[in-house]
Parts: sequence; C-alpha cells; structure tokens
Amino acid sequence: MSKNFCTFAPKFGARMTIADIQNLIKNGESRTLELKKTTGELQDGMHSACAMLNSDGGYLIFGVTPSLKITGQQITDNTKQEIANALTGFEPAIDLVPEYIDVPEHEGNQLIVFRLAPWKWGEEPHLYHGCAYYKPESIKKIMPKEMYDERLKAANPQKFEWDIKPAFEVEISDLDEDRIRGAVRAGVRGNRLHASADTDSVEMLLQKLNLLTKDGKPTNAAAMLFAKNTRYPQFLLRMCRFRGTTKNVFVDPKEIYGNFFDILDAGIDFCFKHLFLTGEIVGLNRVEKLEIPYEALREALINALCHRDYEKIYASASLAIYDDRVEIINPGRLPVELTPETIFLPHSSYPHNPLIAQVLYLTTFLDKWGSGVGRIMELCKEANAPEPFYTIGTNEVILTFPRPEDSIPQKTEVKTEVKTKVKTKVKTKVKTEAKILSIVRRNPHVTYVELANAIGLSESGIYYSVKKLREKGILRHLESSNGGYWEIIEN
Repeated sequence: MSKNFCTFAPKFGARMTIADIQNLIKNGESRTLELKKTTGELQDGMHSACAMLNSDGGYLIFGVTPSLKITGQQITDNTKQEIANALTGFEPAIDLVPEYIDVPEHEGNQLIVFRLAPWKWGEEPHLYHGCAYYKPESIKKIMPKEMYDERLKAANPQKFEWDIKPAFEVEISDLDEDRIRGAVRAGVRGNRLHASADTDSVEMLLQKLNLLTKDGKPTNAAAMLFAKNTRYPQFLLRMCRFRGTTKNVFVDPKEIYGNFFDILDAGIDFCFKHLFLTGEIVGLNRVEKLEIPYEALREALINALCHRDYEKIYASASLAIYDDRVEIINPGRLPVELTPETIFLPHSSYPHNPLIAQVLYLTTFLDKWGSGVGRIMELCKEANAPEPFYTIGTNEVILTFPRPEDSIPQKTEVKTEVKTKVKTKVKTKVKTEAKILSIVRRNPHVTYVELANAIGLSESGIYYSVKKLREKGILRHLESSNGGYWEIIEN
C-alpha cells in the first residue's frame, strides 16, 4: 500500500470521523485514494473502486471537491438506490457497504465513503460491467490481458495452469527413470520425502509427486522435469559467450534442448567453462571457487527454469556471458506484486508453475518458496562478489551478475602468463580426475560430499570434475536397490 494510505487511514472496522477524512485527503488523491465531488460521478467512481480492488485497496469518497474542500451532499432514498444498482455491476459480486458521515459545516449533507480491501494473490480479478481496471500509479487503467489471465489462472489453477495439463504424446516410459530416482533420493536425504520413496515404482513416485493426471498420463510438469526426448520447443536454454560488452562478437554460442536437469547441468557447465575458477587453501583443504558463486548461479538458473512462462512455446531462457557481466534472461515478466526493487525484499512466493515449484521443493532443488532471490544476494555478499540486479526487458526478466573487476579481461593481455595459467589449470584438473578414479575404485558407492572431503575440493569443484569424466566416457553411474554406484569404464 502507498505511504499515504498506511499513514493516514484509520483501521478497517473503526467508524470514520470528519477528522479521519481530513487527515486522509490532505495530500490529495493517490493510488489508494479517489475523491469525487458528488454521486453525479458514480459510474467513474465505480471504475476507480474496481481499480483499487485489483491493486492495493484504499478509499473512494464522494463529497470532496477538486480543491479538497469537504462539502458532502444530500443523501436521499433515490441516492441510495442508485448506489445499490451501481454495485451490482461488479463481478464477482462483492459486499460493499458505504459509510455515511455527517459534514458539520454543511448541515444535512453527508460524505459517502467506500473502504476497499487490497487484492490478494489467488483471488479472481474484479470486473466492473465486464472490464477489469487496476491502478499502476494514481490513475486507473484497463488491466492488460496478460495480467488478467495470470490472475485468473492463479484463482483457478485446476482449470488454467499449464504445468498440470496432460503432456502431449508423452508416456511414463518417455520419462528418465534415473533423473526421477536421483531427484527422489535428494528429497529423502533432505527429509522432504519419506524414506520409503526410495523403493517405490516410477509410477508410484509420479503419483506421489502429483505428476500424473487422473487417468495416469504424465503432466506437462512431468515432461518438463523428466522427459528423455522432449517434443517441446520451449524446453531450451540458449547460451553464448560474447567478446566485449555487447552481442556483436559471438565466441561460443550453444543451444541445449532437454528436461529441467539436462538444461540445469548444461548451464552450470557453461559457467564453469567461461568464468574464472580460483583455488585457495582453507585449513588442510583446497577450496575452488568461481568468480561468481556457483550456488548463486545455480539458484538463479533453477528459478528461471521453474518460473518461466512455458506457454510461450518459441521463447527460451538464456544465459549470456560478457566480459563484464553474466545475464540470465527469462521469458515472461515478474509477478504483478513485485518490482525489480522489491523482489530483493522478503516476499511471498508467486510461482508461475506451482506444480513444478512444489516438486523442486520436495526434491530440495528449491528452498522455501519466495526465498531464492534473498539467498542469491546472501551468497554473493558472503563471497564479496558484486550485487546482482534485475531489469525488465520486452517480455523478459533479466538477472544480471556483474563480474568482479579482476575478472574482466584487460585490453592488453600477457600471452605467456595466460599460457602458464592454462597449463597449471590443466595439470590440476588431471590430478583431480585421477584422485576421483582412485577413490571410486576403492569405494564405488562414494558420494559427492565424501569425494569433496577426501580430495579437499568444494562440492561444486567435484561436481564439475565428475561431469567431465562422465562426458569423456570414463565414469558412469548405475542404479541399484541401495542407491546406485559408480563404474569406471576401463577402455
């Protein structure tokens, strides 16, 4: 709500007085206050009421002149009948009871005051005579169709939400069992799923995660999360390393189609490929860190893939790395309740795809709903990395991570120094991979955390090295009844 409304408005429920009205109107109209001289402006007043009901709520007052003089008006039975008739134009129907307040300076005259509750996420949008209005600032506007549709979907999820609809030509056999069981194991380890889930059939797991329709078909959410061969053009992440600070020079353009986990892995790998990785000794262990915290980039990619608009079938999420910044671009827009400034403050969650968000929460890929952006900020702050920020593009939301000053390439590079660094980095990677293989030979059931502790690297560093071994065909992970094991392919 606006400062004007919060500061001067009496509590809802308390009967208003002339003194309350004087305090309320002294700064003039605002997003939460609309003033009309008489009920001769009744219809326009109802449009304003509709706009405030779809925004932060507020007050609609009849009996105040444009110069903020309180005059009131004569109230007759005919006046009350006109108001009652006007109120029937709201959809859905609402119970708005006006207050009539005597004006001492104008005997026999009264103010007519409507108190309007703010709109809450999950409520249907209000219409007046078939048209929805809202207040982006102090003026009312017709609500954009995209905003109206989003609110309608939030109020009627079983009817409209994309992620709960049946997937197109996708059967349970088209889903990646390894991905499903891996996600479930993470949920069991995180105490968000019952331990018995480890032994359930794939169909039972999908049912428990609400990823099947009533007739047993996979939903769009199931396809997005776990499909092996996607038929959806929007299941795409575009990635590119640009030289400089514009899109003029492409260095490494890539596209990856796949499910959520395929795309997430590819995005993280791309960051490891093109961002600087540094190492330092902490205690007895060597800790490797990306110039931008790996966990923050991962959280940002998860949020982008979870909350994007999948009904825009030819749009895609993007990851762009420039000399001075990293951008994660998401098709769609922020929820109407949030702005690029307020999104960094504590807020409720407004998931565009609630079923996908719920599954990712249960499998620990999402933390508490609404906390992801705050976590990104904390991770960057802890790593002394520059603060990220949001901007709004044309039908897209952009999260920008500025790169640290010492990571920005200089115009004059010392080639010998670069070659030395590359050679050192390659040697370090070879040693790390050899250590991983040695430990796996002794303990095929070893976990990422155990590998990290044994070798003295961060979990993200181990994740990267294991990923490379798997891509080279040297290492693979096999499923078993006791959680799976690693196998070295000797050839």
